[in-house]
Amino acid sequence: MQLERLISLEVISANTYAEAQKGFIAAEQSLLECERHLSNITALDSPTCHIQSAGKNLWLISSKSKPSLETLIFLDDKTHIATRLNWRQKFE
Repeated sequence: MQLERLISLEVISANTYAEAQKGFIAAEQSLLECERHLSNITALDSPTCHIQSAGKNLWLISSKSKPSLETLIFLDDKTHIATRLNWRQKFE
């Protein structure tokens, strides 16, 4: 009986891990999409992230989905190349 409980907890744990990983991958993909179109924000049909200016060519981009990820981007005015400075999981 204890072995059955342990196995069911392991199955639940594995499923939870897989679902969380899918959520992080989806959040990262939405950040990448917004990062690619940062120089032309209007090109995004339905943005899946929040974009706000942090001043001096710095932008904070955070995903709308759960789990929420946030990244700080430097956007070069001349080349329009976005460089990711850091990222973090955003807790509410």
